[in-house]
Amino acid sequence: MSRFVITVDFQLHPGALREFLPLMVENANKSRDLEPGCERFDVLLPKNAADRVLLYEIYTDKDAFSEHLKAAHFLSFDSATKAMVKEKKVLEYVLENDDGS
Repeated sequence: MSRFVITVDFQLHPGALREFLPLMVENANKSRDLEPGCERFDVLLPKNAADRVLLYEIYTDKDAFSEHLKAAHFLSFDSATKAMVKEKKVLEYVLENDDGS
């Protein structure tokens, strides 16, 4: 079965990055450490784009991602940052060159 990949593009309210980023990094670290189905969780800051954060996540399958959305650390992060987010764009992918390793 192919791995499940997701990107999340956050457009934050002006000035929210300073408060948002540590919470995002903590969520990413906990996802990698506590969720067996989370294989990769990168937090990216686009150059020359203030108040934007891009996530690149790989899960063993879509069910593992569904479990991520129920995890206590994710729910806490989501609640704590909801007011900081102006817009959020989520895209789902299938990893085509997945060799299963």
